[in-house]
Amino acid sequence: MEKLLILLVDDELDILAMLKMRLEANDFEVITAIDGLEALEKARNNKVALIILDLMLPKMDGYKVCRMLKFDERYRNIPVIILTARSQKIDKEMAEGVNADAYITKPFEPQELITKIQELLKNAHPVYRKITDDKEL
Repeated sequence: MEKLLILLVDDELDILAMLKMRLEANDFEVITAIDGLEALEKARNNKVALIILDLMLPKMDGYKVCRMLKFDERYRNIPVIILTARSQKIDKEMAEGVNADAYITKPFEPQELITKIQELLKNAHPVYRKITDDKEL
């Protein structure tokens, strides 16, 4: 079985490393980006199953990255989880406005993120749904 590819975008290298390790331990393939432009390029040039996206990024913020992907017919069905330290109501509303699929604030429980990823992938990828229905996650 081919592993699903997750694009992980954060400019904090320690968070990037920790999350990459956690996701790989949960049987995902992971590519990373440290700024918005790199994130957009990698999302467009790889067969990404899901994106975990920080908001406060160099070169292009996460809202703009999400908006550009979600309003493009080719990428709109890729689930996007916003993972950010921004916890104001306006931030969440802006994320909804660019069609993000989930919003998780830092600090966070890693298992909360894994659970949300599994939930979104079950809805977005029939192959993933069949595999996970056959085994306990």
